[in-house]
Amino acid sequence: MAVKIKLKRLGKIRSPHYRIVVADSRTRRDGRAIEEIGLYHPVQNPSRIEVDSERAQYWLSVGAQPTEPVMAILKLTGDWQKHKGLPAPAPLLVAEPKVSKRAAFDEFAKALEAGEPKGEAITPKAKKADKKADEAADTAESTESTGA
Repeated sequence: MAVKIKLKRLGKIRSPHYRIVVADSRTRRDGRAIEEIGLYHPVQNPSRIEVDSERAQYWLSVGAQPTEPVMAILKLTGDWQKHKGLPAPAPLLVAEPKVSKRAAFDEFAKALEAGEPKGEAITPKAKKADKKADEAADTAESTESTGA
């Protein structure tokens, strides 16, 4: 039996999530798998890639052939280089942990209690002299258009 390491697609339209699976080469893309050895979520920034390195090494050692997309993923994680005895690549980017909204709110509340300034306005305030000049120009234009 020819065994392949391939991607099994999950998720909605335009929101793909993949599982890295070991399956018979004759099964369909999303069909029955022998074993799931990882995850690939390309929509997240940076892409989420998780591979069970020990199981990937086992399946590569017994002759499982990765498809091209899976080989690219294995090269990024360093599992392919480990299998071939090559030097490891640079580490992957990892997403920063999200700050909870509650913690951000508490920090802002403490800053207000401490008497720190709230911050400056984004748009500058219009001066009264500018408003009067604009109103005068508008009335002059309206009298010209009605008088003509």
